[in-house]
Amino acid sequence: MKKLFLIILTILISCKEKDLPRIAIAGFAIESSTFSPAFTYEEDFHAKTGDDIFSFYPFLTSDSDYKKRAEWFPTIRGHALPGGIVTREAYESLVNKTLTMLKENAPYDGLFFDIHGAMSVVGVDDPEGDLIVRIREEIGTETVISTSMDLHGNVSKKLAENTDLITCYRMAPHEDAYESKERALNNLLTRIENGKGKPTYKAWIPVPILLPGEKTSTRIEPGKSLYDKVEPASMQEGIIDAAIWIGYAWADEPRNHAVVMVTGDDKDKVTNTAEYLAQSFWDVRSQFEFVAPVATLDESLDMAISSPSSPFIISDMGDNPTAGGAGDVTWTLNEILNRDEFKLDDGPSLIYASIPGPDLVEKAIKAGVGSKVKGYVGAVIDDRYAPPINLSGIIKSIEHGDEHAETEVVVKIGSVYVIVTKKRKPYHREFDFTRLGLNPRETDILVVKIGYLVPELYDIRKGWIMALTPGGVDQDLERLGHKRINRPMYPLDEFVNSPNLSAQLVKSSDYINE
Repeated sequence: MKKLFLIILTILISCKEKDLPRIAIAGFAIESSTFSPAFTYEEDFHAKTGDDIFSFYPFLTSDSDYKKRAEWFPTIRGHALPGGIVTREAYESLVNKTLTMLKENAPYDGLFFDIHGAMSVVGVDDPEGDLIVRIREEIGTETVISTSMDLHGNVSKKLAENTDLITCYRMAPHEDAYESKERALNNLLTRIENGKGKPTYKAWIPVPILLPGEKTSTRIEPGKSLYDKVEPASMQEGIIDAAIWIGYAWADEPRNHAVVMVTGDDKDKVTNTAEYLAQSFWDVRSQFEFVAPVATLDESLDMAISSPSSPFIISDMGDNPTAGGAGDVTWTLNEILNRDEFKLDDGPSLIYASIPGPDLVEKAIKAGVGSKVKGYVGAVIDDRYAPPINLSGIIKSIEHGDEHAETEVVVKIGSVYVIVTKKRKPYHREFDFTRLGLNPRETDILVVKIGYLVPELYDIRKGWIMALTPGGVDQDLERLGHKRINRPMYPLDEFVNSPNLSAQLVKSSDYINE
């Protein structure tokens, strides 16, 4: 009897395991400025494969409920720092590796498609749309695809048609990044488990607005109230999810504009909700302003020097590597070093983060901490605004092993502490500075190649100004000169008539080949 019980139990466990949905994971992400001379290569994506992919997702630990709800087939997942356009060779290599790994374990019940949405590739319009089409050709149309995106991504009609479930972040800065990815995954598993599968309706509305993230933070109005409408909209009966994409302003492609998408099974609610969110966005378009005061660099430095409290933070926005800048424009650093206030050791203390300078880094390693070093920094990639700087100063610290910078050297020139890196790196955590022996809380002035401040820096600021500096992510969109985006586009054009913000019900992925 006991033996029979064990046999039955084994059969039941086996059946249960067989019934678990087969879920693949794939995607690679980057923001690519087409206005930067930089290129992004395959190694920049730091791609992980197989089970290593789970390290991207704290909600997919080995003992998590999500892990137990499916049989998992992670393929390849990479995330590069924002930068220049991706080379065709890098893109094709990553795509082909993804397709090969997907082929190995097909078929799948679902695919968790984790992307950013603002990748540009040499010779490819709409890379994410191209990627999902090629994935569909490999895995077929029966697989339910749930797409997770950054709200600064772009949703082309091709991407909207080929995905089934889609969502994006609801906060900028992206404090809800993991929450959004978890939501996308939960939507996928739930729809497979309850047997409903793909949504009956997908409403897609292109909104002719193109604004930078520095004007659309959800910390302040009107972004805060606009995005506060998204979650209640998504919780209605008959709706699976709702999302607003700001889009990516520093690429010149037809898909670069804002988008609203709503998915669900109730046609009226899906279309009405999409139109409500799109109209809400359009109605407040003229209210978007920079999330902090802006000024020229000289004005910003004057304010910082005269500030009674510290640290006073200056955002060097034009070459922001977190938005796609090359990160090696020397214009701002050159202006700082030429100011008399910083030429003496006892001048206002200023930390500059950061500038790539492999030449100086190599010399600093040989010389050692405490020695004097002289070497060229910056303008290897983007020399349009200023040439390389022959930097000369005292080495204060050297650190190795950073994932992005590889090696970091702090060089003191007068009262300025310049962080020189082997490779570009954005500095947005307090630890980024303290590991180098620098204290961002105690410096008079902190200059960072960032736009809006991420939470850690935002919380320590005693003053903050965003400097209108040049670079591949220049905040002056008219000066950049878009030529391929759809027109008219706010704020680049005047609108004689209001745009058509009617919901477009896009094809189900079941019918994309018809």
